[in-house]
Order: sequence, then structure tokens, then C-alpha cells
Amino acid sequence: MKTNLRWLNEYLDQKIDLAAQPVQNLAETLERTSVEVDSVGTLAGQQDGLVVARVLSVEPHPDSDHMVITQVSIGQAEPIQIVTGAPNVAVNQLVILAQVGAHIIDRQSGELVEIKAVKLRGEESFGMLVALQEIGFDSKIAPHSLEEGIYIFDEQAGAKPGDNALEILGMLDPVIDTDLTPNRSDMLSMVGAAYDFGAILKQKVTLPTFELKEGSQSAASQLAVTVDEQLAPKYGLRIINNVQVQESPLWLQRRLWNAGIRPINNIVDITNYMMILYGQPLHAYDLDKLPAKQLDVRLAQNDEKLTLLDGQECQLRPQADIVIASAGQPLVLAGVMGGQLAEVDQNTHNLVLEGAIFDASHVRAAARRHTIHSEASGRFERGVDADNTFTVLDHAASMVADLAAGQVAQGQLIGSQELPANPVVTITVARINQILGTDLSPATVADIFDRLALPYQLDGQEFTVNVPGRRPDISIPADLIEEVTRLYGYDNLPAATINGPTTPGKLTIRQRGIRASRRLMEAMGLNQAISYALTTPEKARLFASESEESLVALDYPMSSDRRVVRQNLLAGLLDDIAYNSARSVENVALYEQGRIFVNNQVNQQPTEKEHLAGVLTGNLQHSSWQVTKNVKPVDFYDIKGIVTKYCQEIGLTDITFQATDRHAAMHPGQTADIYAKGLYLGFVGQIHPQITQAKKLNPVFGFELDLEAVLMQREQGITYTPVSRYPQISRDLAFLVDENISNQQIEQAIKVTAGRHLVQLNIFDLYQGASLPAHKKSMAYQLTYQDRDATLVEEDINQDVERIIEQLKDQFQAEIR
Repeated sequence: MKTNLRWLNEYLDQKIDLAAQPVQNLAETLERTSVEVDSVGTLAGQQDGLVVARVLSVEPHPDSDHMVITQVSIGQAEPIQIVTGAPNVAVNQLVILAQVGAHIIDRQSGELVEIKAVKLRGEESFGMLVALQEIGFDSKIAPHSLEEGIYIFDEQAGAKPGDNALEILGMLDPVIDTDLTPNRSDMLSMVGAAYDFGAILKQKVTLPTFELKEGSQSAASQLAVTVDEQLAPKYGLRIINNVQVQESPLWLQRRLWNAGIRPINNIVDITNYMMILYGQPLHAYDLDKLPAKQLDVRLAQNDEKLTLLDGQECQLRPQADIVIASAGQPLVLAGVMGGQLAEVDQNTHNLVLEGAIFDASHVRAAARRHTIHSEASGRFERGVDADNTFTVLDHAASMVADLAAGQVAQGQLIGSQELPANPVVTITVARINQILGTDLSPATVADIFDRLALPYQLDGQEFTVNVPGRRPDISIPADLIEEVTRLYGYDNLPAATINGPTTPGKLTIRQRGIRASRRLMEAMGLNQAISYALTTPEKARLFASESEESLVALDYPMSSDRRVVRQNLLAGLLDDIAYNSARSVENVALYEQGRIFVNNQVNQQPTEKEHLAGVLTGNLQHSSWQVTKNVKPVDFYDIKGIVTKYCQEIGLTDITFQATDRHAAMHPGQTADIYAKGLYLGFVGQIHPQITQAKKLNPVFGFELDLEAVLMQREQGITYTPVSRYPQISRDLAFLVDENISNQQIEQAIKVTAGRHLVQLNIFDLYQGASLPAHKKSMAYQLTYQDRDATLVEEDINQDVERIIEQLKDQFQAEIR
């Protein structure tokens, strides 16, 4: 909110001395007491040397078909020659002259440039006639486009040749731009700001005054209104006849562009002026353009569309968007933006002014749904002073009568006024002192409430505060304590040492397990990725085992590709690989540790689960500087080896892999489910080629683990075991088995029968070929034995090896080679 301090002074009993008091100091006081300050300054910035000039003559340039030679006066005896290409310059106009030596803002660089005397096509020019955009006005707030030419003062603006143009334009008015929190909607108006500045500076607030004169014609005879009170608990209309739509006077335009709003015409400018002054958005209709002499406040119906003032056509959401309609045709997206059908223009003669309080949740949803965040919607979402709605409507009608020569019809048309009563909050001085650690007296607290203009009754130590409608942020005792705190001064609160026993901080077992998981992934060469938790339903279901009904959808998503929360991590990692591949990064190894969300049918809040996932694609680079082509494409065993190593290091025992084809998004021949002691942990394998080929990716291998299940199964209390100082003995076993026997089955059989001295088991050869019987394969293993307490001899392990051989023969019909 841009607060013009010169305008604000009109509502304070004692004016702020803007010449004596540095505005920066006032802004700092405001920031320490009330709201954050974004910036402090003037629209002019460091510009100078701009004066009002009268055009005395306009002659064609002898060597140019688009420039002219003008003589202008700034009140001195000698006229000044200016060469300009402005298409709208004419004799007797009052214009803005940048004199030689003046400084103006360059539109391209934004830097100050000095105006110098120059020759343009052989003719001398001692200055420059400027448009508002050439002296720092943003095109969004300038009342005319740059192509229309230079700015011309209205004769009734009071400007005279030689006057400081910056002063006349209000560009020297000091403005404090505040960054408001959502709860401080009262500060979105000059009156609200005046109450806050008044409380800070200990001054009374003087509200704006006006005189409304009604004509003889009745408003009720010209228009009828019906309102759904749930959608608009307060709704009123004023009708003004015989208005003259024209450009607003300079004083009104000046206040609007200092507030960051572009002047349009006197009617629209009055509605915007009221919004800035009171914080109450208004809307104006052309009465003669209404399809019927009836307005209806209702929800949108099926297949209704509305063309808005900015030309955008929006498809209204049935039974969701509030509209103002006439004869079944929507005219306005209520609380957000008006439509073109009943737009006020230069031909408008009879006017309808609307002031209302619309349901904030409906306005907020409509603004987000249609991505239209207007000045009006921002105020309705945060809260508007319902006590003032009809007063603002009358004030606007009186201004239309003054500035547009209209006749205000008799009576307001009241559609609804069923707002609940303002809150009444009770608090004791003892409670305030208990929270703040202060020793404030009732008189001190009463003085603060007086400065804030909060009506109250004091009964001993208890305050009963009747909260005015302009402060929707106050509803509970804690809000009153906050008001007392900020006006008393945060720096004045006593400091105290916290007493109590200190406890050492440490991570829980679960937290240590999560951090250890990240360290292990990084130790195995995977880089951490952090993906969006919001995604599409298709990606959420891609690798998830949950049903479609378990998706958690957002009520008000920011975009179509962020509509649900994720149910897996692999989909996000796959997007990361696609992102890297599109930038020619083909060798990628990533992991992500994060939460997934599953709809909980019992509670409203979704269930959150920690997961761990990883992906590999491209080639594995081996660390040998002597071999330049020491690479191989990643495969299933690489990703399975990472999972196996992780499980061992994290403290899991009895890990098994079972081939599966139940994951639709995974390769049916290269995917395995992972179990620990019979508990399902997740899956590992190749992502289905149809998915990777659609994204034009090389084969991608990945895994996803339920980290909650992993941490629940990990062994606790792992202790250090000294390395044995006795030698090892190795034995190799090679045998034939059926081709459908897995390595995991063989290893389990060996470990069960190998005896207590087996310390390591590795497969080192797998062969299938023409020299072997059909449907057979040769497998070779190295068994390493070691005793921790003594030296092993051959006789110690012969029996164990024989037992292994017999077990393999009996269980798998193995043939020893």
C-alpha cells in the first residue's frame, strides 16, 4: 500500500511537518511499531528542472516532416525555443518543460540524464517538452500512452507558467510503500493508515466529510435488486442520473497515480479513490446498458461466460463463482473484476454505483481459479470495514454529483445488511502484564486503546473492547495484547533470563537413521535431488502401490501440473533425469529422501511416510586414469548392489529379493521386491522401457524403499568386532544346477550349512553355453573361512565343505565340477 503523507495529513488533527521531520525517520517508527516498509520516496526521485510552460507558437520544421519548432514561455520576458516531435502540441497549451540543466529519468536505463541545448536538423532546441512516461511514470499508471504525445495541463488545474511541474503533478509528495501482512487489511486504506499513524504519533483522526444532495427521482423506480445474503451479507446501490463522463481533475488523478493506480475517467476514478480512501471497493454500471432493470447477486450457472474489462473471457465455475447478473446475463465476477457488457464509457448518462461485502472465501477462490488478483479482490479476501460500506457508497455518489454533474436519485437500494455483530473482546490488565512481563497500569492500557480509537468499557482491571469493523484482525484477547505491545514499544519490554534445567540436544534414533541414509547414498556416488512434492495425478500414481482413491488433491492448486501431492519419489527423479538429458548430461546417479502422502480415510489429514529412492542411467566410470575406455552401461545389478550395500550398512539382516512383475511402471523381467525378515521394504529394477523411450531417455534403473519400514527393521546396538589376527582359508566350489535356480537360493543354502567360521561368500563365475547340458548353468563360489580365536587347519573346514556339497546335491540336485 502506497501511503501519500501529504494526503494523510488531511485526516490528522495535527499535520505531520514534512519539511522538519525526515520521512525516513517516520518510516522507521512505522516499521518498528506496525508494518514492514518496502520503500520511502517520491515519484519524482532525483529529477529537477521541470517547469510549467505555455506554448506561444508552433511552426513546421523546415527540414523534418514530423518535428515542429515551438516558442514557449515560463513567465519570463524572453520565450524559449523548443524543437519537438510531439504530435499533440498546440498553441496556448500548458505543458511540461525540461529546461537546459534539468535532470530526468531515462526510460531505457532508468538513470538520471541531464538536458542540454542541442541542434535538431539544424534548429536549436533549449530544452525538451515531455510526456509523463519520460519523467518516471510507469505506463501502467500514466493516464495517456506515450504515443499520444506530451502531457497537457487542464486550465482548471491551477498551473501557471514557471510553476514547478513536479509539485503541480504531486510527484514531490512523500510516499511510504508498506508491505502488509494478510491480517492488516485496515492499512489498505488512507483512513486505516491515518488511525495507525495517529496512534503512533498520539494524534486524533478526523474522518472525511461530504454533503449528499438527492434529486426528486426515485432510485427504486429505476432498478430492483435481489441478493443471496450468504454470498453478499451487505449490498447496496446508488443511482445517479445525467452524469457527464470526462477526464478527472488533476488533484484526483494525482492521488491515484501516487497510489499506483491509472486514472481512466471521472466515474472509474471516483470508485478507485473511494477504495484507496476507505478500503471499500465499489463498482459502477451503465444503467442504460443493463439487459433488464434488475440486478441479481447469485452463483454462476452452467455454461456461463463473462468477458471482463481487460478483454479476457473467463468460463465461470457453476455454483462456485459469485456473479452480478441481469436478465440471466452475468455482468460482474463479484469482488474480482467487472465485465464489458455494462461498462461505463464516454456515452454513459445514467449510473449505478454498487457497494457490497462479498463472502471472502468465494472471492479468494475465484481470484485464484481465474488467476485474476485485482486491487478489489485483495481487499475482499483480507476483510473490508462493513460498518462503512453504505457511507462510502453515499460519499462516492456525492463526488459523482460534484465531478460529473449528476443528480443522485432518492434513496439507497438495499439488497442485504445481515452481517454478524462486531466482536466484543474482554481482557484484564493482569493477563496483559503476565504475558508481557510488564507492570502496566489500567490507565496506560486505556491510553493505548484511546490512541487506537478502540471503544471500551473499564470495570476495575477488566477491559471490554467493542472492536470496530475497520479492524477485522482483532477477535481474541491475544490480538489486544499484540496491540498493547506494539504501541507500548517492543524495546520497552523487560528482558529476563530464562530459568530452568538445561537438557542436551540430540537426534532421535529415527533422525539418525534418516541422516545416515543420506550419507550412505552419497558415499556410493549418488547425488541428492530435491523434487517438487506437488505433481500431477498421473505421476503420483506412476510408481505408487496405493489405489487411485488414495490420492490427496489440493482444493486450490496453483497450476494444473501441481494438483496433487506425490505418492512416490521415483517420478520426480525421472523428471530430473529428463531435465539433465535435455542438457546433454547422460550419466546420472541421483537419490532423494523425502515424504510421500497417502489419503487417510479415517482422518482428514493425509498420512505422511518417509521414503528413499535412487536412479542410475548412462555409463559407470571406473576410477582408472590409465584406461580411457574403462566404462560400461549401468544395469540391474548395479542398482541392486547399491540397495544391498545400503541395507547392510544401515543395519538390516536377512535381506531377500524376489522377482516380480506386479509393478506396471517397471520392467517385468528386471524388477524385484525387497524384503527384510519377510517384511516388504520396496522394489528395485529397470523403469519400463515404454516410459523412458517416451521421454527419449537411455535405460533407467531405480529403487524406492519405505524408509519407515527400513528403520523399523534395522538392528540396534551394533557393536565393534575386532579384526581377527589369524589367517584365512579359501575354498572354491563349482557346480551345475538348473538354469532357474537363483544365486540368492544358493547363497542361502550355503550360509545355513557352512558352519560358524564362514566369514565371506562371493560368486565369481556364471557360465551357460554349448559345452553344458541343456537348461543347465555352471556357478562358482569362493568361500572364505577364519577363526577369531585360533589358526584354522584343513581338517577344521573339510567337514563344513562336505556338508555344503551334500546340501546342494539334496536341495538343488547340483553336480560338483
